[in-house]
Amino acid sequence: MSVTPEPGLLGSQLSLFNYALRSHRENPDTPLSRDGEPYPDDEQHRGRKSRPRASEDRRREGADVATVLDAHFAKRSAVPGDLAGAFHDLYVPIHPNDHIAAAACRVDADRVRATGRWLVQHATDRCAATVGLALLATLWDDDDLPLIKTIGLLSNRFGPLAACALERRSWCGGSEALLWLAERVTGWGRVYVVESLCKVGSAAARPWMLRRACDGDYLNRYFAGKVATAAHLHEAITAAKPDSELVDHTGLLLTIMADSGGTGITLDHYPPAAAVLQAHCEHASRLEPSVERFLIAAQLAEYLHQPSAGRIAWPEGRREQVVAGYLSLLNREGWCAVARAGLAAGDHRVTWLAGALAPGLGLRAFTDAVNDE
Repeated sequence: MSVTPEPGLLGSQLSLFNYALRSHRENPDTPLSRDGEPYPDDEQHRGRKSRPRASEDRRREGADVATVLDAHFAKRSAVPGDLAGAFHDLYVPIHPNDHIAAAACRVDADRVRATGRWLVQHATDRCAATVGLALLATLWDDDDLPLIKTIGLLSNRFGPLAACALERRSWCGGSEALLWLAERVTGWGRVYVVESLCKVGSAAARPWMLRRACDGDYLNRYFAGKVATAAHLHEAITAAKPDSELVDHTGLLLTIMADSGGTGITLDHYPPAAAVLQAHCEHASRLEPSVERFLIAAQLAEYLHQPSAGRIAWPEGRREQVVAGYLSLLNREGWCAVARAGLAAGDHRVTWLAGALAPGLGLRAFTDAVNDE
């Protein structure tokens, strides 16, 4: 018989899974607002006087969770519901953990799966739901995909383990599930899921990775270079007529890599950088002007003046050629008109560009405006 936790212990009786499912149904094609936060159990976690802390010895993280699991699985009469409140006062790792995985491997896989599924689907406390997902991340069953995808929508908490569990099931629908989830998460959750897509190397995911993987968030720096490599950006952007979405995303990805020092692969550590920059410049010149495209071209032109750009393996004279190409594009009358309109409208991006980049680049959109005054 399942043991029901005391009402005061876990607060809300809405499971994290049902909360994620309900929130997703309200906006099925977009990420949850604020990653779904606050979660239903927020009151039980936000004001805690004695918040569980990670062990000072990182090797011991998750060991106490594994001890609880070992004791639970040692009782043949124990049922998953007995664990509903068992982890609330423990530090529960949100990433794959060796101790928890070892505890799962000491038990029959069917029992581990039943326990993991129950906790993911029914736990009203994030700690128990996290342990359930960690158990499922040690298995391969494709029947678990809907559970993993749904709880993964609460990606700031469950993203790392959901990505791991789906990556493990890449042979039976996990790749498609990762792509589905990638379109519906932001922030750290997007980092975990996109990095898993890069590892899996799914052909079906490549068009999305080339056009939509980066959403402009600062955390994109962690995976932009991995996307460029795994999705074979060099091959795609140097094709004869790439579509505008590919060109625009390539520009965004290049600006992110240009500013990824300390977090991800930088352009000077990306072997095809010279060819990709040249191809982007050439293809961008065939597109209609927009504020976004103006900003991207200006940022890349400014980057190419920096010392780090000199560490790229340029063919002789190619760097200067690409710089000239971007500046020529930025100084076209149509592009200048778009920039001036943005400045007049108070677009904060154009205002920043006018003060931070335009003087050094001598952009006509702004120097002419000053002279006209």
